[in-house]
Amino acid sequence: MLKIVRTEILKLKRYHILWAGIALMLLSVMLTLFTSMANDGSVWDFTYMIEQVIKNNMSTIFPMCITLITGYIITREQKDNTLKNILTIPISFKQLLVGKLLVCGILSLFLGMICTIFTIMGSFLAGFPGFSVGLALQGFIQITFVNLFLYIAVMPIIILTSRFSSGFLIGVIVAFVYGYCGMFAAGDMKLANLYPITASLGLIHYRSYDPSVHWNSLICSLSMIFVLVLSAVLLLIMKNKMESNKIKKQKTKIVRKKGW
Repeated sequence: MLKIVRTEILKLKRYHILWAGIALMLLSVMLTLFTSMANDGSVWDFTYMIEQVIKNNMSTIFPMCITLITGYIITREQKDNTLKNILTIPISFKQLLVGKLLVCGILSLFLGMICTIFTIMGSFLAGFPGFSVGLALQGFIQITFVNLFLYIAVMPIIILTSRFSSGFLIGVIVAFVYGYCGMFAAGDMKLANLYPITASLGLIHYRSYDPSVHWNSLICSLSMIFVLVLSAVLLLIMKNKMESNKIKKQKTKIVRKKGW
C-alpha cells in the first residue's frame, strides 16, 4: 500500500486540476473578504476572518472541491486508458482506490495549509487587527484539520460515484448540496453534532468560546467514525471495476436474402 500511495503522489505532478483546488481555496478567502464589506454590524478581526473562512469552506467550497479533485484522480485511469494496464500487476481495483483515497486525504491537508496562507495574506491586505503568532497557529490547525474531516464526511459519495467514468460530476453536485445543508444543520446544536459536515466543526472546537455553541465531542467523533465505517463497507462490497464495466457484445444476426 505504501508503494501505491507513493506512486499516486508522484502522479499528482501531472494533474492540472490541483491548481483548481488551490484556486478554490483562494476563492474561499476572497469570498470572505467580499462579505466583510457588508455593513451588518460585525466587527472584523483576524480571529473572525479565520472563522468565516472555515464556515465558507464547510458550507460552499471544500466538499465540492475535494469531491471534484478526488473523482477526477480516480477516473483519470479510465480516461487515459491506463487502468487495464495497471490491473495486470497483482493489484486489485479496491487496493488502487484505497491508495488514491489516502493520497487525497493528504491532499486535503495540503489544501488546508494553502488556505491558511491565503487567509493570513488576506487579513493583512484588509488590515484586520488582532494578528498574533498563536492565533495564526490555531487557525492553521483548525483550517487544515477541518478540511480533512470534511473530506472524510464526503468520502462515501466519492466511493459510490467512482464506479462510473463520469459519475464524479454527479458526486460534485451531491457534495455541494450536502455541504450547503450544513448551514441549516448548524442552526440546531443537536443536529449539528450528528450531521457529519457540521460535526467536523465540533472536532476543531469551532467558536467554542460562544455560550450558545455546545459541541459534544463524543457525538461528533461517533458521527465521523460512522462515515468511516460506511466508507469501508462500500469499499468491501464494491465489485471489480473492470468486471462491472464489461460491455456485452450483442450477437449480430446475419440477414439472408430471400430468393436466389
